[in-house]
Amino acid sequence: MFWWVRFIIFSAIAIFFLEFGIEEMIRAYKLKHPGEFLASFFSASFIILISGTLLVAFIWRMILRLREWKGDKGSG
Repeated sequence: MFWWVRFIIFSAIAIFFLEFGIEEMIRAYKLKHPGEFLASFFSASFIILISGTLLVAFIWRMILRLREWKGDKGSG
């Protein structure tokens, strides 16, 4: 049970940072100075990349765990 709660919390944190990265990307396009735009754009891209990858990994591990649990339950 603790495993599921932990990965649901990890997924919620990844969703939060994904949303933060998207909002930062939107703010980057409103900037006038090219240097500030580049810094904000690349940092937002990095945040989106990392949080999206972690979210996919957490969901993938939960799906594999659920399939494993269903397989054990069906054979027993």
